[in-house]
Amino acid sequence: MSDVEQTMPKTEEVPVTMEDETKKEQIAKALLDPTKKRKAEDEIEIDMQSSVPLSKKQKRLLRRGKITLEELNAKYNIDPSSIEEYKKEAEVKTKAEKEGEAPDGNTSDEKGEVKEKKPKKEKEKKFGVWIGNLTFDTTKEELIKLFTAKTRENEVGKVTEEDIVRVHMPLAHNDGKKIKNKGFCYMDFKTNEQMESIIKLSESQLNGRNMLIKDSKSYEGRPDKNDLVSLSKNPPSRILFVGNLSFDTTDELLKKHFQHCGEIVKIRMATFQDSGKCKGFAFIDFRSEEGATNALKDKTCRKIAARPIRMEYGEDRSKRQVKRRDPVEPRKSFDIPSHNQERKSDFRSEDKPSTPHRTVKKASTTRRNHVDSNNRVKSSVALRSAQRGSAAIVPSQGKKVTFG
Repeated sequence: MSDVEQTMPKTEEVPVTMEDETKKEQIAKALLDPTKKRKAEDEIEIDMQSSVPLSKKQKRLLRRGKITLEELNAKYNIDPSSIEEYKKEAEVKTKAEKEGEAPDGNTSDEKGEVKEKKPKKEKEKKFGVWIGNLTFDTTKEELIKLFTAKTRENEVGKVTEEDIVRVHMPLAHNDGKKIKNKGFCYMDFKTNEQMESIIKLSESQLNGRNMLIKDSKSYEGRPDKNDLVSLSKNPPSRILFVGNLSFDTTDELLKKHFQHCGEIVKIRMATFQDSGKCKGFAFIDFRSEEGATNALKDKTCRKIAARPIRMEYGEDRSKRQVKRRDPVEPRKSFDIPSHNQERKSDFRSEDKPSTPHRTVKKASTTRRNHVDSNNRVKSSVALRSAQRGSAAIVPSQGKKVTFG
């Protein structure tokens, strides 16, 4: 051995065990399988300086012109191959858009043949009628027979079974026993003349009832939801009821909101006793009925602080007529004497002779003292003459039960 070999320190070789080999195999499998969850022990090498391809979000931003390729490249170090692919895709799209549209606005095929745009289908006009006041047993066949028979003589508005496009009669199930209609029906025809000829048959009888027939598109006779004056339950009055208010509503806010409708005399707001806040409704008293009607007609008054409110006429108690009752005969009150009073009266009758004139006066005075303003016996007098319960101790008569 040389001197150099003797001076060099000897390094011990670490033997490779089976555990190390199994660990390496597990790490390699974990890296190959993307679905498997990786542990902290699995080491993955990532090159931070490598280029990144364009993502879908970045391509979207480039199409909209919100960012440029230079800015993206400077920030993310994008792969140049992905930039070239994006440019090629953009060129192909622009060419397709230019070649695909003809000057007429029609689209062209891949071979260059121009395709005409299909015209949109126009909605077919429906000439329909609404038929009401029907009996619940009326059928579709009966209506068709009646209309065809009534319009045979009409040259213009003649209706046959083929001219009836649709018959819609909604049915109601009554406890599963018998199916009946709901008293109305819709029927569509091919021409306007046929519809008008059927409308003229209104008030004609079918199964003992006069039918009501009108155009299915006309809404005459229906109550207008915006007309609060006609929808009000109470008759017109100078008092306006306001509901669905927020709890933070005040009298001043209501006064400012309705002061342009008319002169306000008083505002009566329902409030909580503990907090004093609004309960959600109030009554506004105007000087005349015009103020309340103006508030109901004005659409600007239907919201307070972007909150829809409910309004209608309030009940005016000053116009209420009080019904007078018929005079009733006064009830007869009898003074029931007690046991001691009977004994005293007997004793006095023995000593002194009876004087009918004096006794009548006493009876009248006692009656006046014992009767109230409504000609009824006073409660104190009635309780005085009532039977008293015994205060004596009554021995119990029950049996004592003992449990062993």
